[in-house]
Amino acid sequence: MQPKKFTNELDASFWNARWQNGQTGWDIGFAAPAITSFMQQLNNKNVAILIPGCGNAYEAEFLLANGFTNITLIDIAEEAVNRLKEKFKNAHQIRVLCQDYFHHQGNYDVIIEQTFFCAQVLERRAEYVQKTASLLNENGLLIGVLFNVVFEKEGPPFGGNKNEYQQLFEKEFIIKTLEPCYNSIAPRAGNELFIHFIKKPQQ
Repeated sequence: MQPKKFTNELDASFWNARWQNGQTGWDIGFAAPAITSFMQQLNNKNVAILIPGCGNAYEAEFLLANGFTNITLIDIAEEAVNRLKEKFKNAHQIRVLCQDYFHHQGNYDVIIEQTFFCAQVLERRAEYVQKTASLLNENGLLIGVLFNVVFEKEGPPFGGNKNEYQQLFEKEFIIKTLEPCYNSIAPRAGNELFIHFIKKPQQ
C-alpha cells in the first residue's frame, strides 16, 4: 500500500504546534548510537558540524561532551529553539538558529541526519539533497540514519528504501555506506539504514 500524499504544509506553525502539544514521537530521549559511534571515530574536533531539524539535539550534547567545538543547530520550531538556547546557554561551542533549513547559508564539514529527512514531504527530497550538498565543504560528509520502511499511514514520518535513496543521493554524493543499521534503537531495529555519504567534487 502506498502512503497518501501529505496535503498540509509542514511549516513552522505545524512543527511548533507539535512541540507545544508534546507530539514529539520522533524523540528517542538520547543520542542515536549509530551517530555517536561514527562521530567517535573523527579525530578532528574542530570540524564544522550542522544538525538540521535538531529537536532536542541529544547528538549536540554528545558532541559537546566529546570535545567538538563547532556545532550549529537549526530547527524551524520556535518552541524547540527556545528550549535549546536555554539548554546550551553556557556552551559557546554551540550555535542555535531558528531557521528554515532550505534558506540557511553556511559551510560545513559534517551534516548529521537524524529524523529530519523523513520529516520532509516526498516532493522536497531532491531539494533536500541539493541543499545539503550546497552547504558542505569539499569532501564534506552527510552521515546519519534513514528509515528503511514505507509507512502505511499518512506522514510525517515519510519512509523509503535503499534503492530509492541510492538514486536520489548519488547525483550529489559518493555513496560510501548505505546499509542496514546494526545499532539502531530497539523500536527501529531492522527499519533503518546508516548513511555515510561524501560530497562529490565540483566539476
